[in-house]
Amino acid sequence: MGSVLIFNLQKRVKLAQGLWMLYWVSVIVGILIFSLGIFFKVELRKRSEMMDNNESHLVPNLLILVGLVACGVNAFGGKVCHDSLDPMKFARWKPMLKTYLLVCCGFNVALLLVAMLCFLMQFAVYLALADGLKNSIKFYKDTDTPGRCFMKRTLDMTQIEFRCCGNNHYRDWFEVQWISNRYLDMSNDEVKDRLLSNVEGKFLMDSVPFSCCNPGSPRPCIQHHLTNNSAHYDYDHRTEELNIWTRGCREALFSYFSSMMNSIGACINVLCSDLSSYLTTSLETMADPENPECESEGWLLEKGVKETFAEFMAKLKTLGKTNQVEEGGEAQAT
Repeated sequence: MGSVLIFNLQKRVKLAQGLWMLYWVSVIVGILIFSLGIFFKVELRKRSEMMDNNESHLVPNLLILVGLVACGVNAFGGKVCHDSLDPMKFARWKPMLKTYLLVCCGFNVALLLVAMLCFLMQFAVYLALADGLKNSIKFYKDTDTPGRCFMKRTLDMTQIEFRCCGNNHYRDWFEVQWISNRYLDMSNDEVKDRLLSNVEGKFLMDSVPFSCCNPGSPRPCIQHHLTNNSAHYDYDHRTEELNIWTRGCREALFSYFSSMMNSIGACINVLCSDLSSYLTTSLETMADPENPECESEGWLLEKGVKETFAEFMAKLKTLGKTNQVEEGGEAQAT
C-alpha cells in the first residue's frame, strides 16, 4: 500500500471542502476551454478563405468536446464531495465511485493527448496558413469571380487587424498582379510596357495595398514605388520602417492561433482525481461508519504501482478466458 495517510473527522471535512472548491474551479476551467474552442472555431471560419485545408478545425472541435466533458465530470465530483460527509447520501454514490475515478484517470490521459495534439497540429496550421495566404494574395484582385468576391475584404481586414503585410513579407505583393485589369488603363504606354515586359503578361509593380500602411507613420503612407527613392521626396525605403507593416501575416496569424492552441488547463483535473482517491478510501475504511469521529486511512493506490497494474492485467485475461468458455459452450450446445 503506497502513500497511506491517517484521517480524522476534521481532516476529512477539510479535504471534502477543498475538493469541492477544486472541482467547481475545474468546472469553470471546463467552461473556459469550451468557450475557447467556440472562439477558436469562429476565428478559423472567419479566415477560412486564407486556410488551405479544414484539418485545423480538429483542434477547436476537440476543445469543445473536452470542455463539455470536463464540466460534466467535475460537476459530478463536486456533488459527490458535497454529499460525502452525510452517510445516507454517500451510500448512494459509493457503488459508482471506483468507476468514476477510472473515468477521471482516463479523462486526464485524454487531456494529455489533446494537449499533445494541439502542439502537433500547430505545424499543420502553419502549413495551411502558408499556402492559404499565398493563394489569397494571388486571388486578391478577383472581386468579380464567384467564391472569391470577399477575398480582398478579408485580406485587407486581416492586414489591418494583425498589423501585417503579405505572406512572409510585404515584398510578396511585388510578385503578383493584385490590381484587376478592369482598373488598368490599357491605352497608357506605361501600363502596356509593364504588361509586355512580363513573360506571363502580368502587371507587376513595387506597390502594396492600402491595408499595409502603418497609421503610426509620421508621413502620409507611401504604398506605390516603394523601392524607388527618387519617386518620393526625402525618402529611403531601407530606413522607412514605420511607413508600412514589415511583419508577414503568416507569422502574425500563426502566433495568434498557436497561443490559443496552447491554452488547455489539465493540471486541476489531475489534482482533483488524486485527492478524490484519498477522500473515497478514507470514507470506505472508517472503522465505525456511524461514528464520524473515528479515524480512517486513505491512499492513492491500495497496492504498489506494479501490483496494481499486474492485478488489472490479470482481470483482463480472466475476462478474456470467460468469454472464450462461453463461446465454446454455445458452440457445443448448437
